[in-house]
Amino acid sequence: MTQLIQQKLQLIEQMLKKHDLWSAQTPTTEQLSSTTPFAYDVMPFEQWLQFIFIPKIQFLIDSEQALPSSMSISPMAEHVWGQQAQLEPLIELLKATDTLFND
Repeated sequence: MTQLIQQKLQLIEQMLKKHDLWSAQTPTTEQLSSTTPFAYDVMPFEQWLQFIFIPKIQFLIDSEQALPSSMSISPMAEHVWGQQAQLEPLIELLKATDTLFND
């Protein structure tokens, strides 16, 4: 399962880059320390995916720690990007990622 999750993480990164949502600038330590869900108070959702979600899941895989047993990030993606048809494949990818963690 970890291999499938890593593939999803790579696809998320590729899609963020494809749609120019990949940031070259790292958020500040304060931004990265946000306790608000999806850090929405200090950064856009795509930065949360890039700088918090992907690295955290990759760290858990690399250190052979338990992965979350449930996840629901696609509703936030739908909320943020739902009116942007070009981002529908990215939303669907996040739905598939949620499913992997929830099965």
